[in-house]
Amino acid sequence: MESQLKNSSSSSLKIGESHSASASTSSLNVDLTQQTYLGAEVSTQERCIKDVKPPESRRPTDDEFFSSSDRTKPNVTFLKDHFFNEGRLTESQALYIIKTATEILKNEPNVLELDIPLTVCGDIHGQYYDLMKIFENGVGGDPSETRYLFLGDYVDRGYFSIECVLYIWSLKICFPNSIFLLRGNHECRHLTEYFTFKLECMHKYSTEVYDACIESFCALPLAAIMNGQFLCIHGGLSPDLETLDDLRNLNRFREPPTKGLMCDILWSDPIETFGQETNTEETFIHNYTRGCSYFYTYRAACKFLERNNLLSIIRAHEAQVAGYRCYRKTLTTGFPAVMTVFSAPNYLDAYNNKAAVFKYDGGFMNIRQFNHSPHPYWLPEFMDVFTWSLPFLGLKITEMLVAVLNCCTKEELESSDGTETEEVVVTESPVCTSVDLTERKHVIINKIRVIGRMSRVFQLLREESERVSELKSLSGSPKLPYGTLASGAEGIRNAITSFEEARKSDIENERLPPTPRLSSMEIESMDDEETASIPSQSSDTHGPITPTDTERRRQSALASIDALTASIPLSSKLEESPSSTSTSSPSPPPSIKVNVNIRTPLSDPLQRSPRTPPGIRRRDMSDAISMLEEIIENVDDETPV
Repeated sequence: MESQLKNSSSSSLKIGESHSASASTSSLNVDLTQQTYLGAEVSTQERCIKDVKPPESRRPTDDEFFSSSDRTKPNVTFLKDHFFNEGRLTESQALYIIKTATEILKNEPNVLELDIPLTVCGDIHGQYYDLMKIFENGVGGDPSETRYLFLGDYVDRGYFSIECVLYIWSLKICFPNSIFLLRGNHECRHLTEYFTFKLECMHKYSTEVYDACIESFCALPLAAIMNGQFLCIHGGLSPDLETLDDLRNLNRFREPPTKGLMCDILWSDPIETFGQETNTEETFIHNYTRGCSYFYTYRAACKFLERNNLLSIIRAHEAQVAGYRCYRKTLTTGFPAVMTVFSAPNYLDAYNNKAAVFKYDGGFMNIRQFNHSPHPYWLPEFMDVFTWSLPFLGLKITEMLVAVLNCCTKEELESSDGTETEEVVVTESPVCTSVDLTERKHVIINKIRVIGRMSRVFQLLREESERVSELKSLSGSPKLPYGTLASGAEGIRNAITSFEEARKSDIENERLPPTPRLSSMEIESMDDEETASIPSQSSDTHGPITPTDTERRRQSALASIDALTASIPLSSKLEESPSSTSTSSPSPPPSIKVNVNIRTPLSDPLQRSPRTPPGIRRRDMSDAISMLEEIIENVDDETPV
């Protein structure tokens, strides 16, 4: 009996312990999957905005990656949708696309001879979702049924550059005889390191993928002749370009130099007064906007076309408010001497420009315009959420400091301005004197005032952080234009309102970036070809030379200082209509007609955000300061810069 009681009590004790443990567990069992947000119950395991699909996080298998009909070619239909959903490839798959396309490009000549029909596209600049608009039937057409020529600048400035490269290079592999690619000035190591492409490759893939892209860029052809009538090129003409054989004999498998023929065809521009020059004898003028190469005049273009029996020059390289621009017509043919096409709509999410492509079939030059497409949101320079939220954190920290130090009343803060004097009765207190208390009071008051000002600054930055980031990016400087922040939200919102203002704000980023200086040992270790491709360290221009080296160095220092201190112009005259030509010029020949077709954006099933802060890779202030120090030091030492 006693043993049974013991067993019974022991059993009841265990049951009690179990019940107590169960009660304790149930009291800690909090449902974290449901939260109250704005008075409504929301699930933390679901997306708040269900219409926006989450980014694709799964890497494709080789069965998905390769085409079912040809296992040596990528499945471009799958890749189009995969990249559209922000998916990424495995590193081996990305390298396969880049290296396979590179081998095809290496076997092509410097100057392509292309038949018609042909669709010519301008700059893309990493705007993948706008690239997809080009391939719609109402704009360019299906790439499997349409022949395309791209004029370069596939990367930088936009946040989907690697997707543009991988998809266009995949099209080149699948359709090598109908997809043709030329090189732009951004397809080089110097600019991609300075702007966003290298950073994007490091963020999404690896250094090996970036290096493979740079090698592939060096294999891109430099120009194309369309139907024996049009020279298609990225930038334009050069004083070293007499005939097309000069292009055919050029060594393109290298990093572009900062002067010479290869530099000019990638960087030169038609002069703004093209066809209306005051000095009609001039042909080439130093390009002060780019910091290298030249502006070419109407006379230079006409002489080149007559010398090579061509009709016109089709080029890219410059943003246009309508997506294209037709310059003055030649007197001999009545056709525009130069035509610019730009295929990146709403460039940098700030220009509010249209984009265009040229479709030429021999009798008609159709100009298809289209607007920008919504695209996913990326924080500036691929920064993480914590870094982006620093203004908010700074605001909260200053509020905490104000609360800790707020030991004075509002009346004390307002009455004590630091200039009043008070009669102090000195006592022999061993702990603290009245003077010490007064000084401590003023110190605390000053601290509260300073932190209060900091709190206001952080509050403005938090409220307008996206517009501040956008304006700083466009200004090409870590600092905002003077007085912009003080003008509040409305001033920031109205700082950039038109295409011309956006272009003028971004003009500094159109220049050739400063070149990192190489040591003599690094230069001696290179072969002759690599040395020839090194950008000149003596100057970033090759325009007219000043009488003395000292004077040239002074002018460089003054120009650099002006560039650092210049503010953004917020007003400008509107650009002339892109299709405007001289009234005295003859009409186009009847054999070629120009049609313009405006394409409006289609609805997006993903309902993506239509506007993203550009977060352009800005110029580093430390580089500019170091450059000025070197210039001043060299002027003092009377040594070449």
